[in-house]
Amino acid sequence: MPTAAIEALFERYGPKYRAFVTFTAILGVVAMLLNATMINVAIPVIMGAFGVGQDKVHWLATGYIAAMTVAMLLNDWFVRTFGMRATYLGAMFIFTFGAVMGGLSSNIDMMIAARLLQGTGAGLVQPLSMVLMYQIFPVRQRGKAMGLFGLGVVVAPTLGPTLGGVLLDGFNWHYVFYASVPVAALGSILAWLFMPWRSGDEAKPRFDWTGLVLLVAFIFSLLIGLSSGQREGWHAPIIAVYFSVFALSFGAFLWWEWRVPDPILQLRLFLNREFAAAAVVRMALGAGLYGTTYLIPLFVQTVQSYSPTRSGLLMVPAGLTMMLLMPVGGRLADWLPRHWLILGGLCAFAMSSLLMTSAHTDTPFWTFALWLVVGRIGLAFVIPTINVTALRSLSGPLLSQGSGAVNFMRNLGGAMGVNLIAVALEHRTAVFSQGFAGFQTPDNFLTQDLLQRLSGLLAQLGWPSELHPVAALHLLGNSLYAQASMLAFRDVFLFLGLIYFAAMLPALLLRERKQKVQAVPRATGDSAPLGEART
Repeated sequence: MPTAAIEALFERYGPKYRAFVTFTAILGVVAMLLNATMINVAIPVIMGAFGVGQDKVHWLATGYIAAMTVAMLLNDWFVRTFGMRATYLGAMFIFTFGAVMGGLSSNIDMMIAARLLQGTGAGLVQPLSMVLMYQIFPVRQRGKAMGLFGLGVVVAPTLGPTLGGVLLDGFNWHYVFYASVPVAALGSILAWLFMPWRSGDEAKPRFDWTGLVLLVAFIFSLLIGLSSGQREGWHAPIIAVYFSVFALSFGAFLWWEWRVPDPILQLRLFLNREFAAAAVVRMALGAGLYGTTYLIPLFVQTVQSYSPTRSGLLMVPAGLTMMLLMPVGGRLADWLPRHWLILGGLCAFAMSSLLMTSAHTDTPFWTFALWLVVGRIGLAFVIPTINVTALRSLSGPLLSQGSGAVNFMRNLGGAMGVNLIAVALEHRTAVFSQGFAGFQTPDNFLTQDLLQRLSGLLAQLGWPSELHPVAALHLLGNSLYAQASMLAFRDVFLFLGLIYFAAMLPALLLRERKQKVQAVPRATGDSAPLGEART
């Protein structure tokens, strides 16, 4: 790790260097995630512009997450080979090129390729920034460092949907891609000044090409299988092929990564009880955070008829609350038992999801916003705490691998969570629709009364009498589908709540033991003296 370079930069810039490099690291994370969340509100417009359906346009979101997930495991090799500064600048260039390419896209395939490039750049920056902030802060302030890093992670999801809606209303979808370019350019300038360089005497690791191929194969086959199953039919031969490729490539990936000297994913990290438990909790966090960010705007737009801008504004109070409390959660992680913070935060997020199971077409804006605030309060305490817990038992050479692995688990959970939520939502809507349709019989007096009322309403609106029966049945069908959709959303909110309650079980393994806590300074001795000396 570039401890000598960080020491030299502290000598050059003085005590303010910690603030300079923290701002630089957070700015890069914000630039990457801002574009990831803004694109969601533009997807309907892009579908109309290029004449494509959900079967293809979903790759604008899924492709970004998948590419970011893969790149997170490549971060360690790039940092050890080229150094933090060169890796950060290279990632920013790839991301910016992808943003410009996306804005200039003339077809959907070009835009998907642009999103893959952007995801690659984002995947390299996030674990790099996390490790750097972990190194420049002393041991007793690492909870604070992870709180500041988590602050950057939540700024973009808070502002992204609203900013995307404003850009769509005021300009067009091209500017949704261009908006992050100035932020990335500023981040590149600051990185040239403040990011540590690579020391020339460090050994360069070999690149694990076989592991990369197997990683890409199992992630993309899994995501394609999940996203295509409901459309093609879960018993279709092509779905069996996708999941067979996933099973074989995933097994081969684990076997290969255990044997290769320089793996892109160090599986021995998961032999550490605390790291393994933290990684599982981080995966659940990714599923819930990405899942709710996807699910809630979809609910309020389809069930409550919100506009994209209004649905983005719904997320703002919760995001601002999380931004304010994230540093507090980081500071508490330095002083209180971490497993209690994690358990309490998971419980709060689970309760938030359970509250949303009572949502309906007339749920007030601020009631829904308050439910979201409850969950984000929990996340504000969980995210910085779980980050420092995952990394605290790792020595310097494993920090970069550990950061990439824990972020990989978060994104993998997010990608799977969004896909599973979409599948569950479609499936439960179909189940409720079929159930409601089965009760609409000629001897159901409630149905007949409703049809008569609808016919009377159509007559008042001046519709021809011969169209009344067909139009009334159409309105009845729409009403039943809306009711089925609302109940399906409630079931998925319940599903998310149960995921978070289940995540409390591995969180119990994070209970700190005195002998491990006392060994932390020795395990991270490469960065602890520097941080202690600079406080």
